[in-house]
Amino acid sequence: MLIDTVSNPTFSSDPSSGASPPSLFLNRELSWLDFNQRVLELAEDRTFPLLERVKFLAVFSSNLDEFFMKRVGGLQRQRASGVRELALDGKNVQEQLDAIRIKITALLETHIRCWLDDIEPALAREGLVIRTYESLTGDDKAVADSFFTRQVFPILTPLAVDPGHPFPFISNLSKSIGVMLENPATSDGASFFVRIKVPENLPRWVPLAQKLNFLPLEQVIIGNLQVLFPGMRIVECGLFRVTRNADIEMDEDDADDLLELVEQELRRRRMARVVRLELPSSMSPSMRSFITDGLEVATEDVYLIRGPLDLDDLFALSSLDLPHLRFKPWIPLESARLKGEDADIFTVIRNGDFLVHHPYEDFSTSVERFIASAVDDPKVLAIKMTLYRTSADSAFIPALIRAAEGGKQVAVLVEIKARFDEQRNLQLAQTLEKAGVHVVYGLIGLKTHCKMAMVVRDEPD
Repeated sequence: MLIDTVSNPTFSSDPSSGASPPSLFLNRELSWLDFNQRVLELAEDRTFPLLERVKFLAVFSSNLDEFFMKRVGGLQRQRASGVRELALDGKNVQEQLDAIRIKITALLETHIRCWLDDIEPALAREGLVIRTYESLTGDDKAVADSFFTRQVFPILTPLAVDPGHPFPFISNLSKSIGVMLENPATSDGASFFVRIKVPENLPRWVPLAQKLNFLPLEQVIIGNLQVLFPGMRIVECGLFRVTRNADIEMDEDDADDLLELVEQELRRRRMARVVRLELPSSMSPSMRSFITDGLEVATEDVYLIRGPLDLDDLFALSSLDLPHLRFKPWIPLESARLKGEDADIFTVIRNGDFLVHHPYEDFSTSVERFIASAVDDPKVLAIKMTLYRTSADSAFIPALIRAAEGGKQVAVLVEIKARFDEQRNLQLAQTLEKAGVHVVYGLIGLKTHCKMAMVVRDEPD
């Protein structure tokens, strides 16, 4: 029996409804966490090269960020709206949130243990070392302090919290350093809180004098707090990170302008409520409470991390040029029917359809070549394409612009509801429009995920 979980996502307990019992179903959210656990198991696999394992740790973290923003955020929105319907497996909203927290807590401990007790020491044995500020001496310390003075200090803006200054707004997925200070010049011994946003436009891993030795950016700042607060006594400091709800409900049925609707959602998303607060487990209860109260976060949404926060940034380490710590790169094969620069792709297609299997066969000499040939071919009248996500170095965008500027009819459907790529796709669509491309901003009520291209060519028949 086929169950439509999109239009009918709840379970009816009425036996006459004919619905299957909950025991036959896996919970959607917990099943997704099982998938991410599989990603984590790849990081634990010691038969993999070290930097590949580092990458899987980063993928796990990035996946979990999206899970909180969309899935947990969606469930919390349902709870706030008083939704009483059950999921297909029979769990109500609160039961799902409780089960999610139990599962994630265990996964996070496995994740940080894999980094601290396994991968980080193994990297150190290979000469790639993540340092602490306290361990720095000589040239390494001089490099870190110089980087702080020249690159970091000028762009920091500490914000104090006091009766005249409320707790500052913390943007989604940003890292902040909380600092408790005392003024020795006052006799009351009162402390006050300061928030420092860790700059997002600087590298997380600051290279030191010793090759392949790095210091986390937050450690650079924490090690130089006395420069920021001269004459003050630093009572405590710690990194914290906020995740906000990205599951903002859009009423597309009443939308006159899909573009405007998505832009409104993006603006609301920036100010959405906090769905997760990550704190170091070593942080004192008093400072923990101060941050939690300031952000108005429920205790059940606070996650204490035994180690560095935001290991999503391990992507940067995994891309280091250390071939012996990575898989041997795969070199795709060129399709036999397209071999040679002189092979005309339109003649090949006219002689019969053919299938190209990526990534085993080369994308650039097949699909990219198809579009590039269409741009340059005077017999091609139109190019039509869907775009869901594109990489920053995509060959398609400049090719489509060149085709439009060359007088060809170019039409592109840009899916502006592509999750977490909405802003980028809006900018991409506007760039294409300025070049004369006909752009469709997705369809109301649907998300276009397919990848399709059509070339209209004037041929003899």
